[in-house]
Amino acid sequence: MNKGALHHEKVPRPRTENSVTPVDRSPERSAGVVPLRHTRAGWRVLLLRAYRNWDFPKGRIEPGEASLAAALREAREEADLADLEFPWGEGFRDTAPYAGGKVARYYLAETRTARIMLPINPELGRAEHHEGRWVSFDEAHRLLVPRLRFLVDWAASVVGVA
Repeated sequence: MNKGALHHEKVPRPRTENSVTPVDRSPERSAGVVPLRHTRAGWRVLLLRAYRNWDFPKGRIEPGEASLAAALREAREEADLADLEFPWGEGFRDTAPYAGGKVARYYLAETRTARIMLPINPELGRAEHHEGRWVSFDEAHRLLVPRLRFLVDWAASVVGVA
């Protein structure tokens, strides 16, 4: 054999999961809503608490599901919000990647629903959240983790509070 032939020979490699099946490296996507309600005291935003973590209604986008449809579904499933309207359009904001590369897309919506319901999730046998609370923009800033505070600023600027 000559040197050129050796250079082009294929050496068998051990088979790994990556060499057999391509790995999907796209980020996990979720969608949610920043729900706003106008009251006599001004605008309020709905936050949901699971353990010590406050967030807006959101969840995983199912295969083939549009992000806005997922956001509406999650708002119904997590907070029983079925009357959401989009008077400011269907614009959205995406979070920076978090928790292993997840990205969440949020839409700004208005509701007239004042009473917060936390429906039972049939898969869990309990509500997904421990508490729901209508809060001011300032209180939302205090309760949310820093990576979500830009959504409060966005909402406040859209409704003309900022």
